[in-house]
Amino acid sequence: QLRLVESGGGLVQPGGSLRLSCAASGRTLDDYAISWFRRVPGKEREGVSCIGGGDGDKTKSADSVKGRFTVSRDNAKSTVYLQMSDLKPEDTGVYYCAAARGSSGYCHGFPWEKGALYDYWGQGTPVTVSA
Repeated sequence: QLRLVESGGGLVQPGGSLRLSCAASGRTLDDYAISWFRRVPGKEREGVSCIGGGDGDKTKSADSVKGRFTVSRDNAKSTVYLQMSDLKPEDTGVYYCAAARGSSGYCHGFPWEKGALYDYWGQGTPVTVSA
């Protein structure tokens, strides 16, 4: 079984940056596509960014975060990152990483925003963007 643990959340001012980490254990991370989701108060869970399995050279992001968030992976460290820049108050929420078996093209070949596709989830890390 794959276990995911998120970290790196916290309080940041608007315009600031945070880097979230999703550390995996239990199975080889290379075999999994990883996506970041967030749950914003009063809204449905939203897919934020997706990175394919393997080298992770193919990614996709929601329109709301394009140009501000970057997803990457370091398989040697069994960790996926979400670099968040130019943060806005509407980015506030709990951020989760989730894993699905998939190759490098997963994010482009499947509706990655649908949480039902993912077999493993972390416990979440809270992000608050406020002055």
